[in-house]
Amino acid sequence: LQAAPDWGTNCPRAPGCSSYKRCSAIFWDLCGWRRRGIVVEPESGDCASTPTNPAMALQLYLDLNSQPCRSVYIFAKKNNIAFEFKPVSLAEGQQYTEEFEKVNLLKRVPALKDGDFTMAESVAILKYLAGKYKTPDHWYPANLQQRARVDEYLAWQHTTIRFHGSRLYMFKSLLPLLSGQPIPTDKMDEAVSDLQTSIRLFEDKFLQDRPFIAGREVSLADLVAIVELMQPLGVGFDPFKDRPKLCSWRGRVEAAVGKELLDEAHEKMMTRSGSLSNLDVNSPALQRFAIGLKKTYMSWRLSPSGCKSTC
Repeated sequence: LQAAPDWGTNCPRAPGCSSYKRCSAIFWDLCGWRRRGIVVEPESGDCASTPTNPAMALQLYLDLNSQPCRSVYIFAKKNNIAFEFKPVSLAEGQQYTEEFEKVNLLKRVPALKDGDFTMAESVAILKYLAGKYKTPDHWYPANLQQRARVDEYLAWQHTTIRFHGSRLYMFKSLLPLLSGQPIPTDKMDEAVSDLQTSIRLFEDKFLQDRPFIAGREVSLADLVAIVELMQPLGVGFDPFKDRPKLCSWRGRVEAAVGKELLDEAHEKMMTRSGSLSNLDVNSPALQRFAIGLKKTYMSWRLSPSGCKSTC
């Protein structure tokens, strides 16, 4: 790494910033200078939360083919949270390496490392980032009932929108490739039906006549929902088709978050199908991954509502 040019006292991207000398001294300037493509930094200056030690920078371990990883990535970038992007390829089995296990014993992404502190689970990570970096209130509202709406959706979606969207995606992509056999027609029809039922419940229960899940502004709930509903598009299934309410909500989320940022986060997933043929399906890592996928999506069928009578 090289130090940023010595522009003097002021940061060239944020004139008057008194922290610029400190930023350049540690090889990065969070008012806009890029650390050799490793650190994703804010687009506009606010050095108040700048780490003073590059070794203590926030690190996010992500695979952007994963919906939860995309929600964390989008949230951090949208809120100008500087982080070091640590790519983890699930398809290559990098989540099983000893190095990654030191960060997350669960061997799953996303994972966060903030100095000596590590944590897993996307919803927990999103809430941690919202609290630490004091992001705008609408993301995770202080108002008790609005926050309850966000938490309600985040609790429900794991076994409904997330499970059924992922199941359909895997049925149309990785599972037949790894098994060498097509998915049985009845299983595929079941996956489509369950996802459609969950989407209907999402519209009727969680959206109703509101612009967003928690009310008039976008929240963590909307962000988590949009990345999940975008996933089936990567295998040619459009969950928004013939659903005007859902399409209108999608447009509002895109406007609030930024369509360019959403497209950036989803680009890898949307173009992934062409790269699947290059995978070594007989590699131990992929075979281990395949066993987990089969166990999750072929052996289990979860209710489209999330639970039958009690939760």
